Amino acid sequence: MKIICIGRNYAAHAAELGNELAAEPVIFMKPDSAVFRQRDAFYIPDWTSDVHYELEVVVRINRLGKNIEAKFAPKYFAEFTVGIDFTARDVQSALKAKGLPWEKAKAFDQSAVLGDFLSVDDFDLNNLHFQLKKNGQVVQDGDTSLMLHNISQLIEHSSQYFTLKIGDLLFTGTPEGVGPVAPGDLLEGFIEGKKVLNVKVR
Repeated sequence: MKIICIGRNYAAHAAELGNELAAEPVIFMKPDSAVFRQRDAFYIPDWTSDVHYELEVVVRINRLGKNIEAKFAPKYFAEFTVGIDFTARDVQSALKAKGLPWEKAKAFDQSAVLGDFLSVDDFDLNNLHFQLKKNGQVVQDGDTSLMLHNISQLIEHSSQYFTLKIGDLLFTGTPEGVGPVAPGDLLEGFIEGKKVLNVKVR
């Protein structure tokens, strides 16, 4: 199982981090060891002092596919959720300044949080409202209609480079409002008002 992640897929988020918009999706990867189990607490690694939450819509691939056309992409997933792409922002900034890859900042253990999966049949994934609350306050308020590249386009693009396999996860990018976490924080993720994710930070 692999985790394909998309960066800079919401214009407002790219702007808040001072990043230019790219003509095509920005892709990075996380290993399967990054998957976080919700029954555990998230422990901030001792090698970073600035871990940020980034809430994203996540789809789970259910068919083997390569070079998938966007019009056929919906056939390749039946479930979705929201997840958190935890990012060591201080480490990422230092790596970016040197022109180095981001993996240490993005792909570390427990950095890919997954909520409870829902059926795509019950939702319109092109017009989906999702939220993250930190300690009861809304910090991210997103809608997939604001994606620069929709889910079908992301599958089409990704599958040109990587064979998609059953169980693979696609993190589709985060909206604006990302920010730091601290020990004691409670993060809750919502899809159309339904709570599907709960993470305590230690």
